[in-house]
Amino acid sequence: MTERENTAADGPDQEDEEVRRGQEERLRKVWAAPKGWRYWSAVNNTEVGIWYTAAAFGFMLFAGVLALTMRVQLAVPENDFLTATFYNQVYTLHGTVMMFLFAVPIFEAVAIILLPEMLGARDLPFPRLSAFGFWCFMIGGVFVAGSIFFDAAPNAGWFMYPPLTTDERYTPGYGPDIWLLGLSFIEIASLAAAVELIVGTLKCRPPGMRLNLMPLYAWYVLVVAGMILFAFPPLIAGDILFELERMFDWPFFDPSRGGDPVLWQHLFWIFGHPEVYIVFLPAIALVAMIVPTFAQRPILGYSWIVLAAVGTGFISFGLWVHHMYTTGLPAISLGFFSAASEAVAIPTGVQIFVFLATLLTGRVIFSVPMLFVAGALATFVIGGLTGVMVALAPFDWQAHDTYFVVAHLHYVLIGGMLFPLMAGVYYYWPIIGARKLSDRLGRIAFWLMFVGFNVAFLPMHWAGLMGMPRRVWTYPEALGVGISNLVSSVGAFVFASGVLVIVWDVIRPRSREPYAKRNPWTAGTLEWLARMPSESWGVRSVPIISSRYPLWEQPNFVDDVDKGRFYLPDAEEMKRETLVTTVLDGKPLHCLRVPGPSFMPMIAAIMTGAVFIFATFHWWTLTITAMVLSIASIIIWLWRGTAQIPEKAEKDVGLGLKLPLYKSGPDSIGWWAMFITMTGDATAFVGLIFGYFYFFTIHADFPPPTAVGPGVFWPSIALLLFASAWTAALFARILNRAGRVGPARGLMAAGSVASLAASATLLWGPFTNGLDPSAHVYPATVWVLAIWTAVHGGVGGLMLGYCLARSYADRMTPEYDIDISNVALYWHFAGGTALVTVATLAYFPMLM
Repeated sequence: MTERENTAADGPDQEDEEVRRGQEERLRKVWAAPKGWRYWSAVNNTEVGIWYTAAAFGFMLFAGVLALTMRVQLAVPENDFLTATFYNQVYTLHGTVMMFLFAVPIFEAVAIILLPEMLGARDLPFPRLSAFGFWCFMIGGVFVAGSIFFDAAPNAGWFMYPPLTTDERYTPGYGPDIWLLGLSFIEIASLAAAVELIVGTLKCRPPGMRLNLMPLYAWYVLVVAGMILFAFPPLIAGDILFELERMFDWPFFDPSRGGDPVLWQHLFWIFGHPEVYIVFLPAIALVAMIVPTFAQRPILGYSWIVLAAVGTGFISFGLWVHHMYTTGLPAISLGFFSAASEAVAIPTGVQIFVFLATLLTGRVIFSVPMLFVAGALATFVIGGLTGVMVALAPFDWQAHDTYFVVAHLHYVLIGGMLFPLMAGVYYYWPIIGARKLSDRLGRIAFWLMFVGFNVAFLPMHWAGLMGMPRRVWTYPEALGVGISNLVSSVGAFVFASGVLVIVWDVIRPRSREPYAKRNPWTAGTLEWLARMPSESWGVRSVPIISSRYPLWEQPNFVDDVDKGRFYLPDAEEMKRETLVTTVLDGKPLHCLRVPGPSFMPMIAAIMTGAVFIFATFHWWTLTITAMVLSIASIIIWLWRGTAQIPEKAEKDVGLGLKLPLYKSGPDSIGWWAMFITMTGDATAFVGLIFGYFYFFTIHADFPPPTAVGPGVFWPSIALLLFASAWTAALFARILNRAGRVGPARGLMAAGSVASLAASATLLWGPFTNGLDPSAHVYPATVWVLAIWTAVHGGVGGLMLGYCLARSYADRMTPEYDIDISNVALYWHFAGGTALVTVATLAYFPMLM
């Protein structure tokens, strides 16, 4: 930094120690977490990320205990340690908790902690959304996992295949409903975190950090969050169909009334196979940060590894039939999906070879994190090789639903996710706990886990090839797999002892140990700017970045950051602030006021969770009451905490640069959040449309010749009303921005009325024609699409009414118009949804 830059625009003298001390005191006070019982209102990425991580690890340990009870049951033939019914609950919850409450949430939890640090940001752009996601995750997780203590846990596998699970004769009780509604609620948390992480990565990078200078971890976060956006919504669509059949007997999966259980497999595995890479890629992201540090050189092939990560994410969406080879698919489909399953090994191999090349060309420092990385690579390669085997349809026909697949799955997930995660725990613990974990305990834990894992799961390949089926609670001695199962059970307990060593290393008292030195691993990326112990403000000043490893490559960098020579060195107005930059090249756009602590995210999560929990037990009055309270709490949250008009138009952020404190449209983070959210929403809608045309393809006549549809008249009227509401929202934004507030308010009111009328009219069509959704899958599908679109119309009407109220309260003006700008964007999606729905239900049958 030059002296001229340092004193630009008569700014504070950053060389004056007294000035810096005052700045640090203000920053510390502004960013401090609340004390006492108000601590649970905190929304800082540090607090929420730690809660999230601890909860996810807690669920992992719970699922691990379930796994050990399974291994005790299977240790010897014809064992009666567990009953068949309870065993089914145990193995269903083990898979459910590991996949939905640990593997995916732990990525989001760790990213909430690390991403702002890596991007040199004070926080992620929507801290209250992160807190809302955490509380949703926690409530949903306790609801699902706790069901086993009341003998009400789901018991049909973590995949819940119908018709076994949709017919009350086979699965009585609330188990499948708990699984469906509980996980649907948890998926809200996953989607909330995805929105937060995508916007944070794209819009909250430090000045100068172009896309090609981002840390590899940020690239992986961007890819995986995007995958969540496209993978989870089809499962939500499937959950909707599933629960409608469970609750109201709508026959989406009942062949006797035109349904097909294979539709569930399509919707589930469109989510399920990308999820393997949603789990794998974030763990590899940790490896991508650890390897350069201990090789003491920048990663080789940065562009190749970015392309490989993007390619892995893209190809993973073409593999879902990999799980359905035995469902009687045409040979051409088997060939295509088998080839795609083989092809995904290419970008995966590129990433592994890049890591090996970086290590071979560097001077490797052997450490506990590197020990876990080495174990991860070795284990994952074995899992990848067996993955190539089961990708071949003829072999899969033999190994399908045997313990060979169980072994393959665990080699991929534990080698590809858990071992890298343990490496990340030892690597990043100084940032969280200010002290390093024990090298001695770390090495003991690694060898117990590595040896125990291979002893547990390697024999399962043999047991599977010998014919042992998966998902069975016992087996006959004549099968000849008793010894291999006993060995596997012993290995599982050895592996568990290694995990317990890590747990002890984390929770043991260490107050007498000295703090770790700053940047204890001599790393080159921004997260290691953290002091020991770290401050709640993130970075002392938001830096200018010109390299991928600024701590290695930018002279005097740490001192410049510490002395506030970059942006936002102070908190003059006592507000939490960070910078928003352009997507491609990281140019500063505006200074973002970040919301502070609030209980509203927790309250909104509790009320929303109550909707799902009460609906599980068919308590409809309580469900509707909770829904009203949920909507009210979200509106209060938004009213008080978003789109706040600042006390001045712009602010000097340092180095003589003045930036606006408010932006709307594509420059604002809210616009991006709406766009990303509605992209995920549109993906779920496509899942429902997929269901309609799936039935069209498998039936010779769909709609059936005798079926009465919704007609053309009422859907057409509804489409005109939707178009009117869409137009009203668009012109309300234009007129409001032009200063014509009165006409804009009139359009908001008219648009709200039109959208509600459109929703009612769309539902009136199937109602007035007497469509019975329980009689056949065709009317059921019509009703689902109509209800989905009507709900979006109702939400759009509520949004326009909210904007009208904000306008009258002078919280939205021609200059400060984030609300109507975002609502107009929402209506682009809602209008498109209405168009596709009406075209599908009313006009498409006319072509047949």
